[in-house]
Amino acid sequence: MNKQQLAAKIWESANQMRSKIEANEYKDYILGFIFYKYLSDKLEQFARDNDFSEEDIKALSEADEETVEFFKQGLGYFIDYDHLFSTWLAFGSDFNVSDVRDSLSAFSRNINKDHKKLFDGIFKTLETGLSKLGDTAARQTKAISELIQLIKVIPTSGRQSYDVLGFIYEYLISMFAANAGKKAGEFYTPHEVSVLMSEIIADHVKDKKQIDIYDPTSGSGSLLLNIGESITKHMDEKDNIKYYAQELKENTYNLTRMNLVMRGIKPDNIVTRNGDTLEEDWPFFDDKDPANTYNPLYLDAVVSNPPYSQKWDPEHKDNDPRYARFGLAPKSKADYAFLLHDLYHLKPDGIMAIVLPHGVLFRGGEEGEIRRNLIENDHIDAIIGLPGNIFFGTGIPTIIMVLKQKRSHNDVLIVDASKGFAKEGKNNKLRACDIKKICDVVINREEVPRFSKRVAKQEVQDNGYNLNIPRYVDSSEPTESWDLYASMFGGIPQSELDALAAYWQAFPGLKETLFSHDDTPYFAPRVENLKEAIAEHSSVKSYQQQFADAFASLSAYLRKTLIDNAQTLNIARQKPILGENIFKRLETIALIDKYQAYQLLDEQWQQVAIDLEILQTEGAQAARLVEPNMIIKKKQGKDTEVQDGWKGRVMPFELVQNTYFKEQLDALDKKRGRLAEISAGFAETLENLSEDDKAELGELLNDAGDKFVNATVTKEAKALKAEQKKAGAFDKESIEAKIIELAGWIAEEKTLKAEVKEEELSLHLLTKETIEALTDAQVSQLLELKWITPLCRNLGNLPAQQLDLLAGKLQALVEKYRITFADNAKAIQETERELAGMMDELTGDEFDMKGLTELKTLLQRNAGERGE
Repeated sequence: MNKQQLAAKIWESANQMRSKIEANEYKDYILGFIFYKYLSDKLEQFARDNDFSEEDIKALSEADEETVEFFKQGLGYFIDYDHLFSTWLAFGSDFNVSDVRDSLSAFSRNINKDHKKLFDGIFKTLETGLSKLGDTAARQTKAISELIQLIKVIPTSGRQSYDVLGFIYEYLISMFAANAGKKAGEFYTPHEVSVLMSEIIADHVKDKKQIDIYDPTSGSGSLLLNIGESITKHMDEKDNIKYYAQELKENTYNLTRMNLVMRGIKPDNIVTRNGDTLEEDWPFFDDKDPANTYNPLYLDAVVSNPPYSQKWDPEHKDNDPRYARFGLAPKSKADYAFLLHDLYHLKPDGIMAIVLPHGVLFRGGEEGEIRRNLIENDHIDAIIGLPGNIFFGTGIPTIIMVLKQKRSHNDVLIVDASKGFAKEGKNNKLRACDIKKICDVVINREEVPRFSKRVAKQEVQDNGYNLNIPRYVDSSEPTESWDLYASMFGGIPQSELDALAAYWQAFPGLKETLFSHDDTPYFAPRVENLKEAIAEHSSVKSYQQQFADAFASLSAYLRKTLIDNAQTLNIARQKPILGENIFKRLETIALIDKYQAYQLLDEQWQQVAIDLEILQTEGAQAARLVEPNMIIKKKQGKDTEVQDGWKGRVMPFELVQNTYFKEQLDALDKKRGRLAEISAGFAETLENLSEDDKAELGELLNDAGDKFVNATVTKEAKALKAEQKKAGAFDKESIEAKIIELAGWIAEEKTLKAEVKEEELSLHLLTKETIEALTDAQVSQLLELKWITPLCRNLGNLPAQQLDLLAGKLQALVEKYRITFADNAKAIQETERELAGMMDELTGDEFDMKGLTELKTLLQRNAGERGE
């Protein structure tokens, strides 16, 4: 399995195993055990790397002080053999919850003094929560045994182990967040929002050699890690990034530490603190050695997603240097207190990004004064309005505010990104194209109609320092208007055709071909079929050829970049490079939204990246690997994993069959199609049977009367055929003829099913053998068909989509004014006359007739008013 499949499998099982335990609690247990496995496996690998034999590892003991010290110096901790994760597994049925308690207690005793802050108490949440896994030791043991059996498959060593382990950890956190309701906000920022903030931050600091980043409300640490990941795309040495994190809640603070450690970050580059960010600022010195450790914390980047509008205590903080320059946030809403804390800790050339509720842009009072001071001192660089319902547990509108200590300009970039998202379950989610567009606009400070605007400082001052996004950016769709003249007399208004100016500019002469024009500002269609006329126009064909020429070399470029260099390319850096190549090709192509093209790239890249990771981790031979296809089936009432054939590690069976065995596949599909026809024939015959027919059929139908009994039908048909030989053919519509026909279908179906089963198995095994024996040239061919062909095809469809869009808009305009007001009035008159005529033929009681008379009078009055 790849990391995505493995993560999904672990989550599915873990979610079932947690039973009635809250998702917010259960995450601490499974993530704690994953972390312990990581530390344990890392210790074993460290031992082997230092020439410890398997027997030496089995002899690891706390009693051997010299060995203990060796490991503590090398790793920061020591775990003896009896307490290793692998030993727990080896215990089998002898494993007990007490083994976990003893192991965690021993770990706390064996931490290097220099790593105390990093590891001390890191398993406290797990230790104290073991009792919640069952009301008896036996039940706790069973629950833990199931957990460790579930996570034992997670790789923690090898070339890409940090990536796989980190992905699974992040995936589980996100899934627990999705199921934790309002508590999710305590520990998780949606991945897409993290990426958006990270890319903006990374671009600002990308040229630095050494980078310090800080999250004062770190939650699970995912936001910090995403920034680090984005920064490493621009620098070669990831060890030049130092991570600072502070978190109030102890269990969440432990998640931060675990997450940072498991990503392979050096312990010396991890500085964490369990504390109240607003009440206890990051200390300038170590309490144990204040004289020699004085070091105010100023950083290159600060990022945070603090709790929204939380109450806090501003009393006695007037002289706090974090707030003294700008003011104190109101005690009912700490949003600006968090923002000012972040800003205070920035270096002069630093950058920060913070997620806040929309209200901070326009609320008055103390918040209005702080906002005024921030604007006057030119700290607010950009405001990004996010889609609603994008965070777990809350649907309130949110923004990202980007601030800097020093800027070369004093305007504010305001971005309304609230309309760009995909719906996913109950939540909205930023797509790759949305993130890319926002980042490009913010980094390049671009103005895009109905999306972004650089607002001059004077304009903000004139608006009373109100930064509410709709004041500056109107992202709403234009309301539809109706032309009075066209509604009365017909024709398409020139103004509405002019709204499509981008198309007329891209397709010279097309408007004149499609529409005629007299001396009025109204147009009439020249052609019956707009779509056909558009497609046949010379300027449209020229446009399509221009697009084809621009992308003609894309396939070869992708082959060279992705396939020829599959073993060596930097996966993390590759997608932006490919995106820029596609953008470059689109520079001279009108109408195409480059971000739509980027989304197509992203959707394809997800699969390409998975395959590349496998090929780089396992070697080129992985393309020829075939592995068991495991599925879940019910066995004795329990979900059991069983093998159902084979699947390619990289190469899909379907792709191989379509490429090399199309003839066999088509023959199989033909037989499958015939089976579907027979099944439809059974259903149609049943549907057309009358109740008398069903009664006559009797035992030929099952008890429910919705299925034929094959054996009985076959037996009856045999008897009828014998009778037919003697008495002559039955009428085609008779029940006897239908039974004989059904018997023929049953026999054909039985034969076909046997043939299909045999041929499917034969083709399946042939495909397996073919994958295992692929030549290098065939591997390249299949990778191109899997990675490159779908992307090129989807990109190639973009011009046609624009043409369909234009045809749809023009057809809508034609239909909009095709029926005039006069046409409607005439139709109404005709209907009224017909109705009045029909009334003379109606009969009823006294009251019915009075009602009809009054209705007829009303219709006649309407006609009189119209002068008929």
